[in-house]
Parts: sequence; C-alpha cells; structure tokens
Amino acid sequence: MVDIGTAQADIGVIGGSGFYSFLDDVTEIQVKTPYGAPSDSLFLGELAGRRIAFLPRHGRTHTVPPHRINYRANLWALRSVGVRQVLGPCAVGGLQPAYGPGTLLVPDQLVDRTKSRPQTFFDGEPLPDGTVPDVVHATFADPYCPAGRTAVVAAARGRGWEPVDGGTMVVIEGPRFSTRAESRWHAAQGWSVVGMTGHPEAVLARELGLCYTSISLVTDLDAGAETGEGVSHDEVLRVFAENVGRLREVLFDTVKALPEPADADCLCRHAYDGQDPGIALP
Repeated sequence: MVDIGTAQADIGVIGGSGFYSFLDDVTEIQVKTPYGAPSDSLFLGELAGRRIAFLPRHGRTHTVPPHRINYRANLWALRSVGVRQVLGPCAVGGLQPAYGPGTLLVPDQLVDRTKSRPQTFFDGEPLPDGTVPDVVHATFADPYCPAGRTAVVAAARGRGWEPVDGGTMVVIEGPRFSTRAESRWHAAQGWSVVGMTGHPEAVLARELGLCYTSISLVTDLDAGAETGEGVSHDEVLRVFAENVGRLREVLFDTVKALPEPADADCLCRHAYDGQDPGIALP
C-alpha cells in the first residue's frame, strides 16, 4: 500500500474484477472517504501512456451485490486520486431483438428504476468534518459524457466490433433479474438494455464534475425470456468471459483517445456552475 498523496491518475475504470490485470506496474491503495469505504482498494497503473485508477465495482471477489455498492464512496475515492474521466464497463440484458448476446452498446440515455440507493452527495446531511452539503440540482438531461462516448464508439469500430451508438439503459434494483412482465414492459417503452449498476454511478459522477461513459456489453436477451427458465447468472458470466478480451481492447483504445485533463471541457464539468455545493470536493 502507498500513501494517497503520492498516487495520482486521471482516468478511472469501474468494472468487473480482473480488469486491472491489463495495467502495467499496478499499485494498490486504500482510500478513506466521508461516505465510508469503497467497494475495494484502488489499483493504479499505466495503460497506453495514461495513468489509470481501477476499482472493482463488486469487490475483487464479487461479494458486493448491486444494491449494496457504496457508489458515493467509489466515485469520491476516484476523484480523490485525481480522476476526472470515468469509464464504466458493465454487463446488461438486451431489450430489443437486435441487441443479442455479444452486442456492444454505448448508451446516451438512462432510466432509473432503483429503490433504495443513496443517489446524491447533496442531501443536506452533515459530513464527519461538520460541513453540510447544500441542496444542489445538477443538470442531468444528458447523462453520459459526449467526448467519452465518441471515443468508445470509434475504438470499437477500429477493432471491427460495430457498436450500437446510443440507446437507453434502464437500471433496476437487483440482485434478482426482471420478471417476464417487467422485461416486456421495459422493451415496450423502447428502452435498449437493462442493468443493475449504471445508476447512481452516472449521476454521482456528474455531481463531482467527472466525465462518465458507460460501455455496455449485452450478455443475454432479457426481453427474449419468453420460454424456459429465463436469464441465469451462469449465462451472464459465460458471455461476459467470451467477450472480455475484445472489451479490454476497446478500453485500451478508448483510454488512448480520451482528451487530456487540461483539454476536457464538456457539459460534465459544468453540472452546477454558479452553485455552491457547500462541501470541499476532493
């Protein structure tokens, strides 16, 4: 372990355990936050000449279920080490017939159907240091970073993996999968994919002025569970494992293409311009 003051990165990756194996010279650090402990240590290293901080979303042994992830601590920890751009690869279910297993979708919209997750830093509750966040209303009409989305789409195409450019991710509480009725309803709304972790990850990133981009790998046809036993966890893991190599390649090329921190000036960095958050951001 090293002191956080000596460890810095400008790009964060929140993903499944094992992704940090593609980093060079990995350093593990533990970060304390006002919101408790993150899902795990941060793993800092270099990729494509950029400093990366990787965080296993569910912990390194996948012991943290979606509804109990400390999303606030995760995003705060990443910003604490200098991260300003976040990539969020995740496994999702396809809601339209064209989005079968192996589809890579880069969403541009989000629907929240979670129930019990703290989803803002600006809740008016005192922090351990005595400061009290103001009630701030962050702009969230466009949930994802336009520069990040452009980089991911170009990276996938460059690897011969034609992505779906845009679409709506609906986020459910989990850890259970949808019922058939819920799945049909989601599909009938015209939504594209369903996942369990994309919210509040995206909105918390926005509140911290971080650029956030979801990279959604379809592992099952959620809306196609019309017969049989429906979606299984084993099926999700199998399809994800079959595509993890390609996903790493896309991540590698995306990291190379992301703007340098000093050059980034998108809507994500101006979520509450002119408003005082009432707390000192890391």
